[in-house]
Amino acid sequence: MLTYKGYTAQIEVDAEKAILFGRVLDIKDVITFQGKTVEEARQAFHDSVDDYLDFCEELGEKPDKPFSGKLPFRTTPECHRQIFLAATKAGKSINAWMEEILADAANRAFGN
Repeated sequence: MLTYKGYTAQIEVDAEKAILFGRVLDIKDVITFQGKTVEEARQAFHDSVDDYLDFCEELGEKPDKPFSGKLPFRTTPECHRQIFLAATKAGKSINAWMEEILADAANRAFGN
C-alpha cells in the first residue's frame, strides 16, 4: 500500500505485461497508475493524485476525500454496555476509548 496527500493506493502485479499497477482506494472517483518498477509506480501514483487534484481545481469542484473522520458503529446492547463500562473504567469517553483501542489494533495489524 502507498499513501500520498491523504490518499491510499494498492499496487498489484501484472506478470504477463511485466508492470505494476494500482488504484486509489476508498473514493468514488477513479485514480489509477502504473510503472515497471516500484519507484516508477510510486511516482506515477503521486503524479496521478496531483493531476486529479489539479483537475478538480480547474473544474472548481472539491476532490473526493477518502475519509470523513466519522465511523458509524452498530453493536448489541450488551456490547454497548461493556464498551461504556470499559471506557468509564479507563476514565475516557466512549469515542476516546474506541479511538485508542481501534488505533492500537490497526497499528498491530500493520506491524507498527
